[in-house]
Amino acid sequence: MFDALKSLIAELTGEAAQPRPFEAVDYQLAAAALLVHIASIDGDFDESERARIQQLVEARFGLAPDAARALIDDAFESEREAVDLYRFTSVLKRRLDEDGRKQVIGMLWDMAHADGSVHEFEENVVWRVAELLGVSTRERVELRREVRESLAQPLENPWYRPKE
Repeated sequence: MFDALKSLIAELTGEAAQPRPFEAVDYQLAAAALLVHIASIDGDFDESERARIQQLVEARFGLAPDAARALIDDAFESEREAVDLYRFTSVLKRRLDEDGRKQVIGMLWDMAHADGSVHEFEENVVWRVAELLGVSTRERVELRREVRESLAQPLENPWYRPKE
């Protein structure tokens, strides 16, 4: 009860706890939150998409399955609380070099294809994230083509490579 009263007073005085801003080390969380966002944007978040997020996070960040699941759970929460994509892309733009930002776009395209078709909302999200990350239209389109081709040959899929 004391916590509820303290929270009410803080809210009334404008001192309510603000959401913690991302720090540079949170780029994995930011990337995972974008994957969650794109997987759920079409209103249908199925098991194939859930499995693909798990695979991408494990492989790209070199995480064990349990650590990847924990990161994905945190990403769901962060994505749910976010009001825009900038919260995630600003962290990625500061933390990653050009190649790293392109890899994020590749992961998003991979995620968009996870359920077998790319919805126009998913295309729009990839476009907006690419713009915010400074990935050119030409590179975004080329990454989409590369992902489509790699999905036809899953053993050669570059988006599953662990980060070096």
